[in-house]
Amino acid sequence: MTETTHLQTTPPGDGAKPRSPEFRLAADALRGLRQDLFHDAFAYRLLPRMRVDGPLTRRLPGRLRDYATWTPHAVICAAALLALAIGTVDQGLALLLGPLAVLPILLTMVRPVGAFWLSMVATPLALPFGDQWGEWPWLPGSFACHLTVLTVVAVRTRPRTAAWMWTLTAVYGILASTLFGSGHYSTNTGPMLVVSAMILLCVTVWHIRRHAEREVTAQQTVTAHERSRRTLLEERTTIARELHDVVAHHMSVVAIQAEAAPYRVENPPPELEKAFATIRENAVAALTELRRVLGVVRAEDYEAPDAPQPTLADLEGLLANVREAGLVVEKAVTGAVRELPQGVELSAYRIVQEALSNTLRHAPGASARVEIGYVLGGLGLRIVNGPPPNPSLIKPSPGAGHGITGMRERVTMLNGEMTAGPTDDGGYEVAVFLPVALPDEDDA
Repeated sequence: MTETTHLQTTPPGDGAKPRSPEFRLAADALRGLRQDLFHDAFAYRLLPRMRVDGPLTRRLPGRLRDYATWTPHAVICAAALLALAIGTVDQGLALLLGPLAVLPILLTMVRPVGAFWLSMVATPLALPFGDQWGEWPWLPGSFACHLTVLTVVAVRTRPRTAAWMWTLTAVYGILASTLFGSGHYSTNTGPMLVVSAMILLCVTVWHIRRHAEREVTAQQTVTAHERSRRTLLEERTTIARELHDVVAHHMSVVAIQAEAAPYRVENPPPELEKAFATIRENAVAALTELRRVLGVVRAEDYEAPDAPQPTLADLEGLLANVREAGLVVEKAVTGAVRELPQGVELSAYRIVQEALSNTLRHAPGASARVEIGYVLGGLGLRIVNGPPPNPSLIKPSPGAGHGITGMRERVTMLNGEMTAGPTDDGGYEVAVFLPVALPDEDDA
């Protein structure tokens, strides 16, 4: 017998000791520090101009509005001048202290993270030129400069960067006060940390609020898009149901007529009987397929209407109903009245119905006019209402606000054109053209 020994080797790296949560937390923190304050610290990031589409700046005159876009730059320059004034009052060597207090602030407009490091370097460089028995370790100009730099950089970056800047400021202040501040009367590390913490906290809250507002706006946009899409699908479902009833009715008539036609002719030839039988079979097959395909758009509780779908001949009844609801409406018909395809008649009726319903909801008390024009190539509709007599009494409409969407969907289905919008006198107008093929075009 031969004995075989199998040696199991451990893949490299699998035997490494797992890191503790504290170690991973510290590693992530140092990685964030390197990414926020060391990686591309002096990257060029120009301060953008302010938007002027707010409620106040929108009302400014044209030239003044152009100047208002530079407001952030003007504020930073004013802060630099204030730090210059604070740093050079009662201080020696003002020509050296002035640039050390001004340059970091001005640099925040083009290289924000680099401005923080310049402020950290300028603070100890300014100490030999100030009052040796004054505040330590920030001279007055350096104090104002560093607070301004922290604020501007925190506004231009994210909250994590602000936390790292405050931490490094605290480390510098504590080390400078402990190791080199024994010969000074007082230290201003405490005031620097307290004031800067309050400012950075306010900036962080502002960042969080802006982020939340953007999230809410994005969610509202998505919700509005989904609501509009759902309304569009509901309108298409309603149109499909109505057209299903219309087409099914016509196909049923074709089948019945094809079955009864041979009995109306005395001694019909076999070819004619076979042709009518084929027509009936195709009509029944098409009707079955139509019910199978389009029947899926019906709701489970949907019942086909007992009465036929409305047409323009039923428009008087609609106008009578809205007049009873308090709407003063008149109708005008131009052109030679003729029978149109049932789909066109149904869509025209529904468009007039929706337009008058919108008038009742959004312009109570206003008068309306319905104009119907029978032209050579189709049907023209115009529904216009005047302004409401008392707009202050109008209550918000409980509707979904997507009636225009349904109108457009019907017009698009028939390859028509539609415009809708307010009129010059404060009313609203809906104009529609539905094309109808001429009889000679059908024959061709």
